Amino acid sequence: MTGYTMLRNGGAGNGGQTCMLRWSNRIRLTWLSFTLFIILVFFPLIAHYYLTTLDEADEAGKRIFGPRAGNELCEVKHVLDLCRIRESVSEELLQLEAKRQELNSEIARLNLKIEACKKSIENAKQDLLQLKNVISQTEHSYKELMAQNQPKLSLPIRLLPEKDDAGLPPPKATWGCRLHNCFDYSRCPLTSGFPVYVYDSDQFAFGSYLDPLVKQAFQATTRANVYVTENADIACLYVVLVGEMQEPVVLRPADLEKQLHSLPYWRTDGHNHIIINLSRKSDTQNLLYNVSTGRAMVAQSTFYAAQYRPGFDLVVSPLVHAMSEPNFMEIPPQVPVKRKYLFTFQGEKIESLRSSLQEARSFEEEMEGDPPADYDDRIIATLKAVQDSKLDQVLVEFTCKNQPKLSLPTEWALCGEREDRLELLKRSTFALIITPGDPHLVISSGCATRLFEALEVGAVPVVLGEQVQLPYQDMLQWNEAALVVPKPRVTEVHFLLRSLSDSDLLAMRRQGRFLWETYFSTTDSIFNTVLAMIRTRIQIPAAPIREEVAAEIPHRSGKAAGTDPNMADNGDLDLGPVETEPPYASPKYLRNFTLTVTDLYRSWNSAPGPFHLFPHTPFDPVLPSEAKFLGSGTGFRPIGGGTGGSGKEFQAALGGNVPREQFTVVMLTYEREEVLMNSLERLNGLPYLNKVVVVWNSPKLPSEDLLWPDIGVPIMVVRTEKNSLNNRFLPWNEIETEAILSIDDDAHLRHDEIMFGFRVWREARDRIVGFPGRYHAWDIPHQSWLYNSNYSCELSMVLTGAAFFHKYYAYLYSYVMPQAIRDMVDEYINCEDIAMNFLVSHITRKPPIKVTSRWTFRCPGCPQALSHDDSHFHERHKCINFFVKVYGYVPLLYTQFRVDSVLFKTRLPHDKTKCFKFI
Repeated sequence: MTGYTMLRNGGAGNGGQTCMLRWSNRIRLTWLSFTLFIILVFFPLIAHYYLTTLDEADEAGKRIFGPRAGNELCEVKHVLDLCRIRESVSEELLQLEAKRQELNSEIARLNLKIEACKKSIENAKQDLLQLKNVISQTEHSYKELMAQNQPKLSLPIRLLPEKDDAGLPPPKATWGCRLHNCFDYSRCPLTSGFPVYVYDSDQFAFGSYLDPLVKQAFQATTRANVYVTENADIACLYVVLVGEMQEPVVLRPADLEKQLHSLPYWRTDGHNHIIINLSRKSDTQNLLYNVSTGRAMVAQSTFYAAQYRPGFDLVVSPLVHAMSEPNFMEIPPQVPVKRKYLFTFQGEKIESLRSSLQEARSFEEEMEGDPPADYDDRIIATLKAVQDSKLDQVLVEFTCKNQPKLSLPTEWALCGEREDRLELLKRSTFALIITPGDPHLVISSGCATRLFEALEVGAVPVVLGEQVQLPYQDMLQWNEAALVVPKPRVTEVHFLLRSLSDSDLLAMRRQGRFLWETYFSTTDSIFNTVLAMIRTRIQIPAAPIREEVAAEIPHRSGKAAGTDPNMADNGDLDLGPVETEPPYASPKYLRNFTLTVTDLYRSWNSAPGPFHLFPHTPFDPVLPSEAKFLGSGTGFRPIGGGTGGSGKEFQAALGGNVPREQFTVVMLTYEREEVLMNSLERLNGLPYLNKVVVVWNSPKLPSEDLLWPDIGVPIMVVRTEKNSLNNRFLPWNEIETEAILSIDDDAHLRHDEIMFGFRVWREARDRIVGFPGRYHAWDIPHQSWLYNSNYSCELSMVLTGAAFFHKYYAYLYSYVMPQAIRDMVDEYINCEDIAMNFLVSHITRKPPIKVTSRWTFRCPGCPQALSHDDSHFHERHKCINFFVKVYGYVPLLYTQFRVDSVLFKTRLPHDKTKCFKFI
């Protein structure tokens, strides 16, 4: 301790000893460092040297650290691991090398294929270019041939004559007027559209004498007519209303003639004018008798033979319902066929009844002497004998109980009021109409009134006297609705009436109702018929029918539509050639200017409505002749089996005689966006689909963020004016195909089922072709008709929630079918499908066609539909009974026919094995 203390204190005596200590410490550190350097540097070098020379030793023990045997070396643990690693890496390298060589071979092979494909593409491009050149040359040659056979024609130049230009040489006599010598065709080109100018009666003196009701009804009709124009300079026809006159106004013939000749467009002789004299009463006088009408046509209900010009003048029906529509609830039904009386007649002949109470001689006695001058006495005696025989209930009265109506000489006057006469006719199977005894009286208002009343209540007219000119006789086939019997055959009338079968009698009654509704019932029908007759005579086509302009709702699309495997699975059914073309419309109606010429003779001889009363549709409708009055075109197309052949060729054919055709889906929806989107997505990839028209029946617009699916064809969302099920059948202008698939937004149909229905419809284009079938039945306890949806072997309706029909029926449903039916559909929000089935069956007299065994098509889990309401079926019962009253009979027809594909595997329930399936 002392030394240490002294050292710290720096004692001078100890200085040498301290230096020695420091020096020894430095030596130790230096030696230690050197030793560590030798150990860390030289030992590794020596070890490295000997380790590198292990494999060079030839003999064991040659060196201190000489190499040992391989087996002994591998016994060392870490060396063994290194060996395994080396072997594994070597194997992987070998495998990678083999894969590299394989990939190099594949790349070389693919390069060869790429070169071959490039050459094929070049060859295909050359072939395509050659085909395009061939097609171009073929089209050019076709155009040249068409130009040679069908040279281009410009529209004819329309030469309008001057105001005072007579235009035609005067005929030798006015009674000899016909179209070829009294009508100026230059004012009515085929492309003119048949413009009609109607004189304003209030601007002329005779207008103040007209019956106010007739004048008001006529003015209302002309304002709504599609042919009426206010430009008289371009008019083809000029219409003048001169009657019926008020009572007791009597206009002298000379005054009326003077006023007619002073019309601003009379042009000295009145050519292209028609003078209309409408009669509301049976005693309407022949106003135009002894009036020089020049070359003007005359349309009225009373004509004398010297006054009537066949093929030029028109016999029209009386105007009974001037400003009122017929009440269908007051019209009796067409069944039962037989009524209380076999036939009835009430009338009184003012001038000659001298022999009515005397016993007449037999016809054999008359033939031995001079022929009778008037058959009316013989008719009275014969009819009284039939009544007295009691073989059938017959009511004939030749003396009125009250004062008879005024009538023309030799004409049978009407008895009683109109309501009393209608009540008697409702109980009559046939209604006798005895023509005037004066052979010079062609037709009278009294006879026309009797005919009108008989057709109105369903009594089949029996006209005694073949010399009579019935209304529109040169256009209508009266033999399908009435019996025209010569007066000498009066003794055979009873036998003739009893020989008619019930089916023939019902057909005549139905046809009479059809004629009455179409040509007689209202002012509109009379005026439209007059114009249609003249237009048909001069061979001008009807104006295009009005289509509903679709107000499109903007919507966003782009959502990729998936394909439901259940919907797209077609099973074993081949859908035919795959459509690769974009949507295309059906061929337009191109025969406008030749139709009236080519079909005129056939129309006169085969159709009850032979001329086109209503405008034609833009398509070529395929309807039977009964609907031809609606502008149905050329009638049926021949039904064929597609391209023919057998086996796969027949199976791949689409069917029908139209080589390429598509259909439009019309889907009605109401605030069910999710259900609607799912239904639209299921249409993705559907062949032959042209377009989807979604009828948005809700006042509330779709959600702005709603993304509509992209299904490969346009989706048109149409906004409606009101919520109505009738909107389903509106003829939207966006529908460019003849075939319409009406489908509910919750209907589930597979693609193969839709395609099969489309094929069947192409073979029966005039009928409804669909999936769920229903039928009507008679309820005996309640004496009414019922709607039935139970599974049955028989059906009479096909629901339009999944059905094909022709677009032409959309025009009929919306514009021609009685408005009372559409009103009831709106009232109940129901029955639009029943109304369409009634309409098509009424027009075609054929039942619908059911395809496949499907009876229901609702989707599980969908929101509640209208058909699930408890009152749904009760309303449908009421609808059927109301529609029967409107039509006058049940147009629905039963059928057990069902069309199935031979490739459908249908399993019938054990309780339905008796049903027949037609394939």
